[in-house]
Amino acid sequence: MRILVVEDEVPLADAIARGLRREGMAVDVAYDGETGHEKSTITRYDVVVLDRDLPGMSGDDLCKEILSSGALTRVMMLTASAGLDDRVAGLSLGADDYLAKPFAFPELVARVRALARRATPATPPLLTAQDVELDPARRTVRRAGQPVELTRKEFGVLEVLLAAKGSVVSSEELLERVWDENADPFTTTVRVTVMTLRKKLGEPGIIDTVVGSGYRVPTASAPEEGPR
Repeated sequence: MRILVVEDEVPLADAIARGLRREGMAVDVAYDGETGHEKSTITRYDVVVLDRDLPGMSGDDLCKEILSSGALTRVMMLTASAGLDDRVAGLSLGADDYLAKPFAFPELVARVRALARRATPATPPLLTAQDVELDPARRTVRRAGQPVELTRKEFGVLEVLLAAKGSVVSSEELLERVWDENADPFTTTVRVTVMTLRKKLGEPGIIDTVVGSGYRVPTASAPEEGPR
């Protein structure tokens, strides 16, 4: 999932980003509302973690802009104000959730994951193809009942491919969904990650390369296309 953190307290913003990345999320950061607005218009984020009190464009105004864009992006507002009136005001602006500072990081992670599920089409609790089973909640992968240890990026690529239900996913989309804005679009990062993922999953291979288009994991009824 792709997350944008908009928070003007730099140490807090960076700490949130590091923590979410450890949870396997692709995270971009903006330290003011105008930069956050610019990033949100360029990239489709699943969730924006948004401070209400920002320099430049306020969090309230940025929330309204995201809502008016028609995007499926979900907004979690952060604020130092924990009063009921503040929470009601934030939610009335269109925010999907509201968390007062200071907060417990595990709660933030749980809420971000819950919001991300609402930002994308519903997926089953387990993603499967052939004898491969991926559990997004537990962050586990099994093949023929045996655990497969994957890096965060390998897991993310497999999750996106399985969720596509046989559709082709381009390298550009994988880069956008699994990595963050620091990824170089001209590198071979996606190709190398798919290569190591295939090796760890073993034979028979389940990831097809569709030449000139991207990658896919065929469903049971899908015809084979392109070399593996």
